[in-house]
Amino acid sequence: MRLLLVEDHVPLADELVAGLKRQGYAVDWLADGRDAVYQGGSEPYDLIILDLGLPGLPGLDVLQQWRASGLATPVLILTARGSWAERIEGLKAGADDYLSKPFHPEELQLRIQALLRRSHGLANKPRLEAAGLHLDEGRQCVAQGSVEIQLTAAEFRLLRYFMLHPEQILSKSHLAEHLYDGESERDSNVIEVHVNHLRRKLGRTVIETRRGQGYRFGEEVE
Repeated sequence: MRLLLVEDHVPLADELVAGLKRQGYAVDWLADGRDAVYQGGSEPYDLIILDLGLPGLPGLDVLQQWRASGLATPVLILTARGSWAERIEGLKAGADDYLSKPFHPEELQLRIQALLRRSHGLANKPRLEAAGLHLDEGRQCVAQGSVEIQLTAAEFRLLRYFMLHPEQILSKSHLAEHLYDGESERDSNVIEVHVNHLRRKLGRTVIETRRGQGYRFGEEVE
């Protein structure tokens, strides 16, 4: 899953980027509202974390421009502690959730997970389940029945994306766009290697190759 963090306070941004990458997310970071308007509207992010107190262009104006252009990506806003007016204005402008500073990193992670599940119609499911697999984001582990499967961080990230999009045909380029940040080399061959590793660990039929189209995860439930 690929996230955009828009935050001008460098120490906080560094801390958040490091923590989110440990959770298996690809993260791009911007510090200026004007840059955020363009990049947030042109890159395929799964979720955006937006501070409202930005240089260049206030976060509220950034959010309003995104929503006016039809951007439907979930947006979590960061507000100053006790600023109820900011929270209200942010929600009116189209924010999906908010966090007041200072906050605990774990709360941010849980809110991100909840927003991503909600955006995929899985709001009330604390764990992802598909094709006989159980993925626990909190513990960063996957089980097949009662057996826990050991995955690398890259394999976990890819499997999570597949499980959020069961039965959908996903091209290599689409997967690369959503699994790597803007600084990473997006090599479709890397996706193929990770898919083959997942097949060896989870079974050959879990991920189907559609020639010329991409991959399809899981079996349709009757």
